Amino acid sequence: MSRLLRVDSSPFPGEASFSRQLTSEFVAQWHESHPGGRVIERDLAKTSLAPVNAEWVAAAYTPESSRTPEQNAALKTSDQLIAELQASDEYVFGVSMHNFSIPSILKLWIDQVARAGKTFSYEGGVPAGLLQGKKATFLVATGGVYEQGTPMAAMNHIEPYLRSVFGFIGVKDVTFINASGTARARFGVDRTTILQPALDSIRAQFQAAA
Repeated sequence: MSRLLRVDSSPFPGEASFSRQLTSEFVAQWHESHPGGRVIERDLAKTSLAPVNAEWVAAAYTPESSRTPEQNAALKTSDQLIAELQASDEYVFGVSMHNFSIPSILKLWIDQVARAGKTFSYEGGVPAGLLQGKKATFLVATGGVYEQGTPMAAMNHIEPYLRSVFGFIGVKDVTFINASGTARARFGVDRTTILQPALDSIRAQFQAAA
């Protein structure tokens, strides 16, 4: 059975979020092309994530058989999030641009899942990603326009960062679909008009794979 992991990171709920509308469309298209498939949903706005601290690092680098109950507790959330990644064949992320980069809650999630011995290794001193054979689609909503070739492109730190991080943990089959200029909604532009190019790109992606 195929499994898709959906991760939303917008602080806004439902249709108040452009990126959530995109992930909902992606999931609907995915269900059509994967009858009987299962979607695992992870809403980071409803997930309690703490910054990595010294206790977490010490626990992560302690052999599992030697960890104290306190260390196991420190890694409980990380274990759950990594298990979702390992159990899924494909990922879709809803990402809104915050200060030219990803939402802080998504960075906290990354810090929990980028873990030696679980999602990457340094055996022989050479880094190797352990999440092999996975595919990720990032659905990015930005208030302005930051695509390559535009005047603001250099300020978009989302795509290079996510490509680097996911490539490091082994996920190199990645696709980015952008919904640009969402700030226009504050000036009366219809949300559907803003989202339509990204929605069309999502549908085209599944049509091409059919």
